[in-house]
Amino acid sequence: MKNGTLFVISSPSGGGKSTVISKILAKNQNLSYSISATTRKPRAGENEGEDYYFMTKKQFREYVKDNRFLEWAEVHNNYYGTLKSQITEMLENGKHVILDIDVQGGKAVKECMPESVLIFLMPPSIEELEKRLRSRGTDSDEDIVRRLLAAEQEMEQKDKYDYTVVNDTIDQSVKKVETIINHFS
Repeated sequence: MKNGTLFVISSPSGGGKSTVISKILAKNQNLSYSISATTRKPRAGENEGEDYYFMTKKQFREYVKDNRFLEWAEVHNNYYGTLKSQITEMLENGKHVILDIDVQGGKAVKECMPESVLIFLMPPSIEELEKRLRSRGTDSDEDIVRRLLAAEQEMEQKDKYDYTVVNDTIDQSVKKVETIINHFS
């Protein structure tokens, strides 16, 4: 059996990656989603083992110490990581896997797994990104400013990705990302 392909999709916070990924997964049964571990608190409607594996910082640090993450990073005062065992199992079973991670994680994955395919989802503008962040209603003004500053730094990393897709509209972005995935499937 042929191993699957690992696809990394990154974008700044509010860039639309969760929406694009969920639409792609709903249409393609040959793709699996890698659930990340995090120390941040669950948002309304998020469930353990479906959206994230929620951990304490102490638990997370133990996993880091035991080298159980493919990649991990501290983002916005929380830890996020991808469990090695989950990725390895899916790929060895011929599944194509999508990771929803930040640019730090994307870089780490590419270093460990150079055959992975990195896709950067770019907002059409910083103004549009701010509008999207504010419309979520989940972040304080201070958090939004911090996320926008981080977004500018993250967007500077887009050239380190194999592909960049500007997320003007969700449907258009979904089609472009699907075309990339289908090329490797």
